[in-house]
Amino acid sequence: MTTPLRQRSRRGERLGALLVAAAILFSPPLLLVVDRMASATGIEGVLYLFGAWAGVIGLAAWLMESRRARGRDR
Repeated sequence: MTTPLRQRSRRGERLGALLVAAAILFSPPLLLVVDRMASATGIEGVLYLFGAWAGVIGLAAWLMESRRARGRDR
C-alpha cells in the first residue's frame, strides 16, 4: 500500500515527464521537421500542432483526475 506522500511524488514525477515530453514536442527543431514534411497546403503542420496540444492537455487532465478519483474510492 502506498502512502499519500508517495502518491504525490509519483504524480509529480509523471507531470514532470509530461512537461519534458511537451517541451520536446514543441521544440523548434521538431517543428521544423514537421514543417518540411508538410505538403503545400500545410494542413499536416496544423494538425500536428493541435494534435500534440490536445494530447498534452488530455494527458495532464487524465493524470490529475485519475489520482483524485482513486483517492475517493478508498
